[in-house]
Amino acid sequence: MAAPKKGRRSSGSQGRPGRALVAILVAIVALTAGMFISGHTKPRLGIDLAGGTSFTLEAKNQPGKPNAINSDNMNTAVNIIERRVNGLGVTEAEVQTQGDKHIIVNIPKGMNAKQARQQVGTTAQLYFRPVVTYTDGKKTQPTPTPSATSGKGKNDKGKGDEKGKASGTPTATSTPSAPSSPSASTSSQGRAVSEGLKADKTPSATQSPSASQSPKAPKTPKSDSSKSDDLNKQLADLACTTPADRAKAREKAAAAKPSDSIVACDRDGSRKFILGPSEVEGTDVKDAASVYDSQGGGGWIVQLNFTGSGGKKWAKVTGELATQQPPRNQFAIVLDGEVYSDPRVDESIVGGRAQISGPDFDQKNTADLANVLSYGALPLSFDIADETTVSAALGGEQLQAGLVAGAIGLALVVLYLVVYYRGLALVAIASLGVSAVLTYTIMVLLGPGIGFALNLPAVCGAIVAIGITADSFIVYFERIRDEIREGRSLRPAVERGWPRARRTILVSDFVSFLAAAVLYIVTVGKVQGFAFTLGLTTLLDIVVVFLFTKPLMTILARRKFFASGHPWSGLDPRRLGAKPPLRRGRRTTPPAPADPKEA
Repeated sequence: MAAPKKGRRSSGSQGRPGRALVAILVAIVALTAGMFISGHTKPRLGIDLAGGTSFTLEAKNQPGKPNAINSDNMNTAVNIIERRVNGLGVTEAEVQTQGDKHIIVNIPKGMNAKQARQQVGTTAQLYFRPVVTYTDGKKTQPTPTPSATSGKGKNDKGKGDEKGKASGTPTATSTPSAPSSPSASTSSQGRAVSEGLKADKTPSATQSPSASQSPKAPKTPKSDSSKSDDLNKQLADLACTTPADRAKAREKAAAAKPSDSIVACDRDGSRKFILGPSEVEGTDVKDAASVYDSQGGGGWIVQLNFTGSGGKKWAKVTGELATQQPPRNQFAIVLDGEVYSDPRVDESIVGGRAQISGPDFDQKNTADLANVLSYGALPLSFDIADETTVSAALGGEQLQAGLVAGAIGLALVVLYLVVYYRGLALVAIASLGVSAVLTYTIMVLLGPGIGFALNLPAVCGAIVAIGITADSFIVYFERIRDEIREGRSLRPAVERGWPRARRTILVSDFVSFLAAAVLYIVTVGKVQGFAFTLGLTTLLDIVVVFLFTKPLMTILARRKFFASGHPWSGLDPRRLGAKPPLRRGRRTTPPAPADPKEA
């Protein structure tokens, strides 16, 4: 029987160090390729490095709330505006109060400041109002109030209604041109609704009425006839074709009470509406999200979740609207006096969940609508009092000074490694290079991925990480040298020193990562950039030490230059004061001294 081999067989990076080196090489190649494929080869910069746009918002008291401007409402507005701006992917936006009634919003350059300005400026209350009628955005002659008793006949269904009937849920239809004047007959056939509303995987409590049924029209009291005539006159006089006209209409509609009927324009000015009193407010929306509906025929949709009380209101309102003929089975999503969307309701929606879909919906406009629905309700309304362009000159000077300081620190670290560790310094420098490549490529990819932007504190975090990474190498090198001092040769010293060094490295990095995580959670603004970078580089330090430094040392230990303890290898036993080499094999007992002969 063959004698068993002495010693234990190594596994992992000890037995096959080449696999770990190939794995980290593949990761570097993949990240670099992804960087070039995405078209982003430089990190996104924060406003302090790249410049950007700064908005100054001035709070206004809403009608009936003269004392609404207070610290609580201002802080609430800051939080909501910050979430709304960040919902556009501008994660480095700065939102903070200034004085008693001003909020400063800083948008970094290249972060779609125009889109952010539109959403930041529209900061009034969000309402869901039923549609009474609509027409195109030009001035028209006043017409009688549209009646709900006239509508589509049984044989007048559009393609969108046939599709909705087949699927059991209302869906979007095509968008012909709007009628020239508001009338009952033309409103139902002249334009199909641009969006459809349906329950979000929740069974409907009631079915939408068929075309042959005669829905009950809401009764209009005689005392309200003058109000209807006045609304028709306002609709006829309203013009939405120019930005100035829309701004005037938006200001007037935003000043109305939720219980009032209003006339309003849509965002592009192509249509104008008569809208009834608000039934559901923005505060009743818990959250909204833009998702791709892969199961419902494809296309982008907006999913709505309502609060408990909001879900009850929603079920009641949709049940009432579902019994009406077009356009009275629509509701308008009104933000700051402007109609963002006007989906159709075909059934009562219970359960507090709903979907909005449309033929022209894409990722961008569904994300905008979801952002408005999620973060539209504010306790105050605001005007943009000032808009300025922020220069990056000061930040660029600070960045240059920081990079110079980082280069000096790195040069001192490399000089120390070369003087003290000699040949081992090559391992440390190569490991620092791998860590730098991983850090850079990941930061570049995180820009378009999660909106990460590099600011001055984040640069400081990366510079601090140089010391953390170098400390891990030093811990491992010193463990190897300790084993050599005990009289072991290099190969067993590399393997025996690794478990003790690994434990120390993991504990040290865990403490650093925990500090970075706590700092990221409890701080706001730019300090979070420092914490994020510090945490990221700490995790990469573990990856580099385990998958690069340790396998590389295992391979170098087999080379004569290091294994023989060359004076320039940094592992010379004589310079380290090593004990005599430990002998392998069975120890022999020295012979006992002979007894002295008696005289």
